[in-house]
Amino acid sequence: MKLIETLREGDRVGDVYLCKVRQQATSKTGKEYENVTLQDRSGTIDCKIWEPNSTGIEEFAPFDFIYVAGEVTTFQNNLQLNIKRVRIARPGEYQPEDYLPVSENDTGSMYSELKEILGSVKNQWLRALIDRYFNDPAFEDAFCRHSAAKTVHHSFVGGLCEHTLNVVKMCEFYCASYPYLNHDLLVTAAAFHDVGKLKEISNFPANDYTDDGQLLGHIVMGSELIGSACRRIPGFPHRLLSELQHCILAHHGEYEYGSPKKPALAEAMALHLADNADAKLETMKEILAAAKNRGADEWLGFNRLMESNLRKTGEW
Repeated sequence: MKLIETLREGDRVGDVYLCKVRQQATSKTGKEYENVTLQDRSGTIDCKIWEPNSTGIEEFAPFDFIYVAGEVTTFQNNLQLNIKRVRIARPGEYQPEDYLPVSENDTGSMYSELKEILGSVKNQWLRALIDRYFNDPAFEDAFCRHSAAKTVHHSFVGGLCEHTLNVVKMCEFYCASYPYLNHDLLVTAAAFHDVGKLKEISNFPANDYTDDGQLLGHIVMGSELIGSACRRIPGFPHRLLSELQHCILAHHGEYEYGSPKKPALAEAMALHLADNADAKLETMKEILAAAKNRGADEWLGFNRLMESNLRKTGEW
């Protein structure tokens, strides 16, 4: 199996991949073609079927494992596979686990590290909330299998656990550097800030927005989940719940980034900065890794997500 991350311009492909997306399209000249996204554990690649009615193109659907033959080209600095032939893969031609992107780090180890940090929370009410979730085997299984995004950053199995751990560790650093921050509130908010993504994004292999994800979003759903859980803990202080929910509601920082509230607490600002830093740095890491894989020059061109013309440093 030739991994997507190893493909280069000019390569001829003949292998099995997971079809993530299949969409009909029409060119400016009125010619019909198809957009296809293929996936394996190393990533995804944009594909085109320019002759969808040719005899070599057999019927298939999203989330089918398909054998494709074609040639890799470059379009707007990105690799693209032009598919010439395609059919449903036969039993024995593939192993399903080879087609899901996974974290480079062991999820069990990350979850254990996360729980160890959460063990530093002393507030009895926040401790009760943490124990209700992070000591639940069903929650652990879902949390460790989930991604942190559909695309852009941490969009792989274990991504939610990895992103959450990184944000929690940064918040621990902030608390050490700025002792006026409420450690227990900030670390708890960091641990739960993206828990709504368990409902916003579906499980793999789809890893796509659910109906509630489209209509409500993970920030609102996460706040509701925390609110519901805290109200089931007898005596949970209302003010503490409001502060915790505010941190979650404000963690995107700005209204234009989907945040229902802007940070009004120092802890909410710290959480926003930690979340943004990890998301941006992981995005940059993935952009640079993709550029390295395709043998790009030092200058990578304008990147829409970073709103900048990016360049590799000597380390890459």
